[in-house]
Formats: sequence, C-alpha cells, structure tokens
Amino acid sequence: MSTDKNMNQQPTSSELAILQILWQRGPSTVRKVHDLLAQEKDIRYTTTLKTMQVMHARGFVQREIEGQNHIYEAAVAQEATQTALLDTFLQRAFGGSALRLVMKALGNYEASPEELEQLKKVIAQKENKNQKDHD
Repeated sequence: MSTDKNMNQQPTSSELAILQILWQRGPSTVRKVHDLLAQEKDIRYTTTLKTMQVMHARGFVQREIEGQNHIYEAAVAQEATQTALLDTFLQRAFGGSALRLVMKALGNYEASPEELEQLKKVIAQKENKNQKDHD
C-alpha cells in the first residue's frame, strides 16, 4: 500500500466513505462495501460499483478478480490520506492555523476527560520538542 500515492488528488466524500470501510475491514467485495454503505444512506448498488471502478482508475483502490467477485483493497494509506485531507482543510478553512482549528473543535464539540488528557500530553510533548529545538 502506498503512503503518498495520489495525494496530489484527494478522494471525494463518497470515495472516502468507501476507503474508511476498506481500511477497517480489509479487502472486500463491492456487495459487502455496498451493504455497509446502505446502512448509513440510501444508495444504489450500481452507484457503489461505479464509484469503486472510478477509484480503481484513479489509483485509490486495487482490484482482484475471483470468479464473479471483484475484491477491492485500499491502495492508499489511511494516515497519508488523512494527513493530506487535513492539510488541505486546515489551509482552506483556517488559514493554516492549527490553533484556530483546535479552538473551533473544542468550542463546538464536547471532549471527554480522556480526550482532554490526551490533548494535554500532546501539548506537553510539543512544548518539550520546541524547548529542545531552541536549546
């Protein structure tokens, strides 16, 4: 699986929903992916099939043919895809400011005590790294 393949092009929201399934479940048939998508929204099988065919052409998924079944697997890494999407979003929506993004998220969504502890640890790690970089 590539870590930077196709990061100059990003998946659409429909493609990202399919990638999420493939990242979580691993190689899957179109039928399995469709059944999982259909639990969330009204979507036709042919739409799922066409989207996955386009994703294959764009290099987001790999396809193996086993008899009548086409088995699809993510061809892009989850981490690299999330990073590219976040970078784009951060630039477009928050002018590149991580602070504005985090402040908006914390202001709009309830963070659990565990999540807040994790945030404190990340901040402490960043502060330690910055301190070492300036020494």
